[in-house]
Amino acid sequence: MKEEEIEKLRGVVRDCVSKHLYSSAIFFADKVAAFTADPADIYMQAQALYLGRHYRRAFHLLNASQIVLRDLRFRYLAAKCLEELKEWDQCLLMLGDAKVDEHGNITDTRDLNIMYLDKDGEDREINILAAICFLRGKAYEALENRAQARLWYKAAIKADPLCYEALECLTENHMLTCEEETRLLSSLNCGSVDGWLSSFYTCLMKKYDKKNVIETKFRELEQEDADANSSEKTFLCTLRNNTDLLACKAEYYHQCGEYQKCFQLTSVLLEKDPFHMKCTQIHLAAAMELGHSNELYLMACNLVKDYPQKALSWFAVGCYYYCIKKFDQSRRYFSKATSLDGSFAPAWIGYGNAYAAQEEGDQAMSAYRTAARLFPGCHLPTMYIGMEYMRTHSFKLAEQFFMQARAIWPSDPLVYNELGVVAYNMKEYDKAVWWFERTLGLIASTLSETWEPTVVNLAHALRKLKRYNEAVTYYEKALALSTRSLSTYAGLAYTYHLQNNFTAAIAYYHKALRLKPDDQFCTEMLTLALVDESHLGTSNNSDFHRSELLF
Repeated sequence: MKEEEIEKLRGVVRDCVSKHLYSSAIFFADKVAAFTADPADIYMQAQALYLGRHYRRAFHLLNASQIVLRDLRFRYLAAKCLEELKEWDQCLLMLGDAKVDEHGNITDTRDLNIMYLDKDGEDREINILAAICFLRGKAYEALENRAQARLWYKAAIKADPLCYEALECLTENHMLTCEEETRLLSSLNCGSVDGWLSSFYTCLMKKYDKKNVIETKFRELEQEDADANSSEKTFLCTLRNNTDLLACKAEYYHQCGEYQKCFQLTSVLLEKDPFHMKCTQIHLAAAMELGHSNELYLMACNLVKDYPQKALSWFAVGCYYYCIKKFDQSRRYFSKATSLDGSFAPAWIGYGNAYAAQEEGDQAMSAYRTAARLFPGCHLPTMYIGMEYMRTHSFKLAEQFFMQARAIWPSDPLVYNELGVVAYNMKEYDKAVWWFERTLGLIASTLSETWEPTVVNLAHALRKLKRYNEAVTYYEKALALSTRSLSTYAGLAYTYHLQNNFTAAIAYYHKALRLKPDDQFCTEMLTLALVDESHLGTSNNSDFHRSELLF
């Protein structure tokens, strides 16, 4: 057959692949390979077989060719076939021997120093070495060797910053701490042409301890450069409305505790792209925080209908039941999500929270420990372990775990609040005040009702230190955030009582009792305040000492 006729057949194969006519592609690729016996045509045939899901046949074809030992593309495609067949050990053997250090640098490349058939494509393709490192990481993760998987994912993204999938695995599976992510990002050579990529990657990573940096990167990606040429202007204008970028911003709002802003943004994004998985996950989290059970129900129904095999779908069902306080059902669906995808961190944490909500501490701790082991870059499992220890009054152990959570995320206000509560319970009131003040200092936006308990905690600690005027100020700030807290009214009333301001104390005891008429402390202290007011200036110090221990 003439060369031009063979080239025409090759064009037919490529066209069949582009139109997803894989059986046709396999038929014509087989004939081209038979005519020429050219390695490039054999590779094209194997590629068609792979796309047509004939993995065993494709692997046999590649393995029968001696070129598989000499060409990286052949070796990589053969390993991809083994990946689809779930033969992970064989997949690693096919990829060859190589070693990587703790920073993701490949130190032994003897099996990778072989020829690469398509040298002309290197400038326009992702580095084949990056693809091989990524596949090796997937194999190790499937074999539950997450330490090696983490190193090979790092090697993949360092070999070629365009290998986004490696970065996605590292970030979505919480494999790196905040410090490790920062070091990895600084080591990437994105180049001047792909400068936007570095900014985008910064937004994709954890938003821990670098709020100013994240906000700057968002502005860089969203702004239009007045001096840029027209094509660049168009690109930036398009990127400003990019769903991935806006999903990152929604995640940032969620981490800052601005749940309403997060929910509003994700609602808009899901109208534009209702099947964006990351945005859907953030939307579920925001709806949970805001108690929007109807929204959770609708989302769960749609996800189960469209994606019955995805962990996210059953996680959504678990969120709905958790929101309406049916914890047994929520636990069942969180468990189903973990069985579908063992690396889905939110399901493990939800599973533990469902046990904790029913005070089943041992099972909750088991779920949290599993999550802490699987996701070393996520501080939430460690923080929840600390909360469980605090619930059982093991304050020293709780403090240790909160400090570990703080090491992973140094700027989470909730961790500082929990450290303050531990210090308060250990009667270290000065330390408690310091932790609570740090908590309020770390809140990015204006105070919302979410942080009302922290303001009340700070007021309690100040009252214990007899700094009554400061305590009153913070109680009043708490009332400005929420008027439905018994603890705030009772604490403010008692502080006025200690200052011998009996009229104000009586007024606030009455307000507290309107919220809970059978509250023993407020009932007793109201009686004492009325007696004290009737005696005009006499004070019962022994009663104050006794009530200080009660409250």
